Amino acid sequence: MKMLSFGFKIIPVFLLISTSIMTGCIDDKKTEVIKENSFSEKWIDEPSILPESILPDWKEGLYHDYNATKEKLIELNNRYPNLTSIFSIGKSVQGRDIMCIRISNNGRYSCLIDGCIHGNEWEATESCLYLADYLLMNFGRNKTVTNILNTSEIYIVPLFNPDGRENDDRFNANGIDLNRNFDVYFGRILGRSFPLGKLFGIIKIPGIKIPGTKIIFTNAGRYPFSEPETRAMRGLMEYLSFRNFSFYINCHTAVHCILGPSDKVYFPEYTITSREKNVIDDVKNWVANNTEYEAYYTKKKGFGGGTAVNWCFKAFHIPSFTFEILSKDYEPMLGHGKHDHLVHWMKTTLPVFLYLLVNIKNLYSWSTPDIQPVLPEGVPPIPLSFLRE
Repeated sequence: MKMLSFGFKIIPVFLLISTSIMTGCIDDKKTEVIKENSFSEKWIDEPSILPESILPDWKEGLYHDYNATKEKLIELNNRYPNLTSIFSIGKSVQGRDIMCIRISNNGRYSCLIDGCIHGNEWEATESCLYLADYLLMNFGRNKTVTNILNTSEIYIVPLFNPDGRENDDRFNANGIDLNRNFDVYFGRILGRSFPLGKLFGIIKIPGIKIPGTKIIFTNAGRYPFSEPETRAMRGLMEYLSFRNFSFYINCHTAVHCILGPSDKVYFPEYTITSREKNVIDDVKNWVANNTEYEAYYTKKKGFGGGTAVNWCFKAFHIPSFTFEILSKDYEPMLGHGKHDHLVHWMKTTLPVFLYLLVNIKNLYSWSTPDIQPVLPEGVPPIPLSFLRE
């Protein structure tokens, strides 16, 4: 099995990655390809000839661990070889591949969607796989999806933290909170984290709980990008910065909201202009008005120290979002949370992803994201809270 790995230097691997994207590099001896997509690169302009999009036929309770995620990506690559390539962006602490799938029909604008940076937030991985499944099965069938793939290069990393997912643990195998290991407001108490890494290089101290409260401070690592997982993601983002990088969305559970980069900071490592703030707010307000998810606005300074979204905005200055799937009663931080109603929750995520994707050109230029996606029947679903009443 042949893999690519991003390291500190992006330039030496630039050409290698470009080659892997065209050919795929997960397996030199690929299984027999089922060619289900032989469509032209032209936009489809006759909506009357296109049926409504169909949804993936997923079964309740079938969650994807590391091996199942890898198998799913291989399956999609084999079924849709003209639209996909899969490759590893690097390895975890314990040597597992951090897999990425690129989905495109020669689109111009790139975007990145990832999940499970916290390993016990399973549905973040599932939403990435569900989106990939949905886009690929509807290309050439549905105008909205076809135009998305003709416009976009969609890079999806379903399993950011494979070691954490295997252990059903928030942290990576070094006991580090990967979403505190990025180089923006790193290791600050106001961000509820502390810079430590392994004590004496041996002892893991993932978090410290304040007695009598629900407050937990998590280990940000010894220094920014100390962990192989965050270095791999940094490398992928640097690569995308040469490919019209348009937006980034980092998927989590379970606060039931969408939020952008923090604008409540003590030290201005970056600034958000009024135009940028308006676009970010437009996205959050669309989500709040068209789905069951809420728009979250930062209420306190120091929020978001070391997070992937804040660093991506600082480094590449693109619209960047944290998407908190599920509802608050699923919160895994203080006990692993539950995992049920998988198909329902996947349907709740599609409107958010499709809205961002149909507006990818607008987001690239920081223009108003005013294009409305055409959603499949039953999406978004009726909220579970309504069904229980």
